[in-house]
Amino acid sequence: MKCNRVLFLAPRDIREMLEQFEQIRKDALAELKKVADLTVLEEFRIKYLGRKGQVTHMLSQIGRLPSEQKRKAGQLANKVKNDVTQAFDEIRNTLQARQEKPQELIDVTLPGIPVRVGKAHVITQTLNELLEIFGRMGFDVAYGPEVEDEWHNFIALNIGPEHPARDPADNFYIDDNTLLRSQTSTIQIRVMERTRPPIRVVAPGRVYRPDTVDATHMYMFHQLEALVVDEGVSMVDMKTTIEQFIHTFFGPETKWRFRPSFFPFTEPSAEVDLLLKDKAGNESWVEMGGCGMVDPNVFDAVGIDSEKYTGWAFGFGIERLAMRKYGITDIRLFFENDLRFLDQF
Repeated sequence: MKCNRVLFLAPRDIREMLEQFEQIRKDALAELKKVADLTVLEEFRIKYLGRKGQVTHMLSQIGRLPSEQKRKAGQLANKVKNDVTQAFDEIRNTLQARQEKPQELIDVTLPGIPVRVGKAHVITQTLNELLEIFGRMGFDVAYGPEVEDEWHNFIALNIGPEHPARDPADNFYIDDNTLLRSQTSTIQIRVMERTRPPIRVVAPGRVYRPDTVDATHMYMFHQLEALVVDEGVSMVDMKTTIEQFIHTFFGPETKWRFRPSFFPFTEPSAEVDLLLKDKAGNESWVEMGGCGMVDPNVFDAVGIDSEKYTGWAFGFGIERLAMRKYGITDIRLFFENDLRFLDQF
């Protein structure tokens, strides 16, 4: 009768075996971090977790230990196996998910995606161009409040209580003496109140009138007014300035004319018309704004000697100038914030 004999390891060999178990865990986890595809991962599985792999071989060694050492070695061996298996499963799931999801190919030689950059609104562009033109002519720029009193908006401009322009239905009144300004001529009054001649300014800004909104009218729009006050100023000076402005802004071949008109704050007064062509090639005169010599009553209201000084003024709608220059047919386009329109300028 034969007896099977189990060869037990010496204590030194036991320590070496436990150290070997721990080293297998460290090596396996370190190799997993370097795995980049499923093919390499399969090679790792065979090396460590296969039937003849290092972890499987490690487990088979526990039977050689004395009974009192098997429990400790078994716990360590199971921990090694669980750690390696868990890490293996996580890497496999990650690689499989990455393989199933199509990868975006990036060609680093292609030009980058352009960044959309904002730019000035067409009204702002037009205003900047106007100020640049008049700046070259020697004009300063003046600004004033959009909420005005009746003195600056009407009385000082020789617009009496009976004038239809003061009708509450034609203005945005805040109270009996305060309203949103209906013209930038109010800035001219404020400039003349605090400045003695010679005066040479342009005054841009928003103005408000309760007009019915349509293709050519808006309840808020922009004006640019000019004022010159000095000794010996005449309509010839005004006409020359307007002509230089028109030919600079619209082109040297642009035809224009003065047409007699009336404004309470200028005498004599005129309208400025441009000869423009439509898409069919038909020509027609189009009003651009008003102008004239400053009425002596306006000088008297601000304390300027009307016997010594003369002056002239004109006012143009900025939207109207932009519409004529760029062929825009509807003033509402300026305020609708449609990028298809705004990106054209």
